Amino acid sequence: MLSLWVLVVFHTYVVIGHPQCLDYKPPFQPSKPLTFCTAYSSFGCCDSVQDRAIADKFRYITEFLDNTGITACGEYIRNILCQECSPYAAHLYDAEDANTPLRELPGLCGNYCTEFWFQCRSTLSLITDRDLSAIESDVAKFCRYLTLDDVNYCYPNVLTNAELNKGLGEVKADDEGCLQLCLQEIANGLCNPVAMVHANDGTHRFFIAEQLGYVWVYLPNGSRVDKPFLNISKAVLTSPWAGDERGFLGIAMHPDFRHNGKFYVYYSIYAKKDEKIRISEFYVSTDNMNMADHKSERIILEVTEPASNHNGGQILFGIDGYLYIFTGDGGRAGDPFGEFGNAQNKSSLLGKVLRINVTGNDKGLPYRIPPDNPFLRERTARPEVYAYGARNMWRCSVDRGDPVTGKGRGRIICGDVGQNKFEEVDLIQKGGNYGWRAKEGFSCYDKKLCNNASLNDILPIFAYPHSLGKSVTGGYIYRGCQMPNLMGRYIFGDFMSGRLMSLKEDKDGQWQYTELCMGPAQDCNFPKLINGYYPYIISFGEDEAGELYFLSTGTPSAAVAAGVMYKIVDPSK
Repeated sequence: MLSLWVLVVFHTYVVIGHPQCLDYKPPFQPSKPLTFCTAYSSFGCCDSVQDRAIADKFRYITEFLDNTGITACGEYIRNILCQECSPYAAHLYDAEDANTPLRELPGLCGNYCTEFWFQCRSTLSLITDRDLSAIESDVAKFCRYLTLDDVNYCYPNVLTNAELNKGLGEVKADDEGCLQLCLQEIANGLCNPVAMVHANDGTHRFFIAEQLGYVWVYLPNGSRVDKPFLNISKAVLTSPWAGDERGFLGIAMHPDFRHNGKFYVYYSIYAKKDEKIRISEFYVSTDNMNMADHKSERIILEVTEPASNHNGGQILFGIDGYLYIFTGDGGRAGDPFGEFGNAQNKSSLLGKVLRINVTGNDKGLPYRIPPDNPFLRERTARPEVYAYGARNMWRCSVDRGDPVTGKGRGRIICGDVGQNKFEEVDLIQKGGNYGWRAKEGFSCYDKKLCNNASLNDILPIFAYPHSLGKSVTGGYIYRGCQMPNLMGRYIFGDFMSGRLMSLKEDKDGQWQYTELCMGPAQDCNFPKLINGYYPYIISFGEDEAGELYFLSTGTPSAAVAAGVMYKIVDPSK
């Protein structure tokens, strides 16, 4: 991964830097302000533990100096020690070149080194714990040992270089405020890739599902296993029509997949003159970890679909261990089924978020009902219903939570595809009513239902008009390591417009919108990085480490191998 290295490219004498740390990881904002190397509290390579260790070393060194020596040399010593916290530490210590040894001290600029020699040359042996008295009397030898030839990266020039530090620690935005990103192509030649998941089993492989009914295993080195992990294409109902919403639509690995080998799939079928959605359980093969046991299928749930569109398709496990199933409203336009539509009818499984327990069932039933499901004691409601009023939620995810505070952990966020005017993003709450068909986004759709005082619906955290896009694709709240600038930002897209978007929650709980776009060629001009993608954004995914990907295609047909999976890369890294 190139973002793990310091890269320097010269374009008409302009230097573009990619800061990195001694452990080859990107810089970050410390969770607590540093008390010693305070210059790097907002963005750098040290946490509070490393900061305290550097402070202890400084105190040890200064114990050998009198007050005059501390006054004259203390700042030099502090500056040199604290370069370990610089976002450019890897370059200052020559850590990015595996063929050269790691420098004991950061590379200094010539003028600064000369100043240090005149003022404090006798402290060098204290800083390094080595006897360097042989070079202390010769300024040329002294600075040959300490100076870094690259005048752009040496200390302290690295702090004042405008190009290197422009926007450091921030995702770069263009003149219109669009956050600029680059991409890395991870997989291609896919037929409508609808989902990417990982097994959270320590293997760091990932699984990509195609609408036709194939699931492929990709190994950590990017290679694909020759035979599909799962092939149920003969059972899956779909067609080559562009935009057909039926097919293999979702996959979820059991939270304990490492030990029980279970996974669950969501797909369309044709049975007894009806189209249905089916949720099934499979086991991985006992002989091959990269192959499913195709004979192990156990049908968990089937729901009849009155139309060929709005099939839902998301399936995932919450942090409570229960399986969540996101169904569409049944299709056609305006949810025309019954007096007030399927979505508002709690006796229907369509237009819902369902929650079931598929673990530890000892009575031979396909699943159990969690005892705290919200409508368990409501006579006219299906006990599986967890939330309702959904039109066609397409792509939902579970927030891993802030890596330091844990804030947000476990919340489920979804994109819900709109009707005529608005697309929306929702945070799922137990027992919540998400308004459809009474409302579309924040707007009334069915005025009679909308004015019903008992509606008590939960408003979206964000809705956008069809001038921006016409089919939302839900994404993930980024919680990975490689792009700290995106931390906590919800990344999602639109299938029809190809627009990439983001939301960031502020301290008041409001979500602020910022568009994402591709960085210019100069910013993405590194091997394996690109700044363009196929526009039909089908799905998003994250790997075991929480790094973020999206899947799109140039031709939205299950029969055309025009699908690609991209990894999102922050070019400021």
